[in-house]
Amino acid sequence: MKPVVVSVSARSGTGKTTLLVKLIGELKARGYRVGAVKHDGHGFSVDREGKDSWRFTEAGSDTVLITSREKIAMIRQNPPGQEPPLEETIARYFQDVDIVFIEGFKQNAFAKIEVHRRACGDPLLYRGDHHDPQLIAVASDVPLALDVPVYDLNDAVGLCDLIEARFLL
Repeated sequence: MKPVVVSVSARSGTGKTTLLVKLIGELKARGYRVGAVKHDGHGFSVDREGKDSWRFTEAGSDTVLITSREKIAMIRQNPPGQEPPLEETIARYFQDVDIVFIEGFKQNAFAKIEVHRRACGDPLLYRGDHHDPQLIAVASDVPLALDVPVYDLNDAVGLCDLIEARFLL
């Protein structure tokens, strides 16, 4: 069984992460297994200089796994300049969850919830110049007249009701 994938997208500073934290918490409270993928276009490091995992990576290890009773973390080196396709990443690492939320992959083929905040003043990503048929809802701090449901920016329960009805039940 493949997990359901829902993208939460918006321009920077609109509250994507805040909304995602609420959605994850609400679906966990409903008994679902939830995963999340965050894209970082700038490169990142999860291990600190001098730690064993950092030393293994610096020595050339292509994959480093850190494990304990509580969790597992993996650092896997991609070939230079070759980020794996999102679909491949989800298929490889998220088969044991019911739903995967993705953040930061604006151009994707998955169902989307767009976050909109009036203070940001930007047009919508998926109902402005570009009409994306995968948009299923907008979370906004102002009313909007759209062809998809518009939820209050803080209505995680309502958004989870929509996700559950469309994809999980």
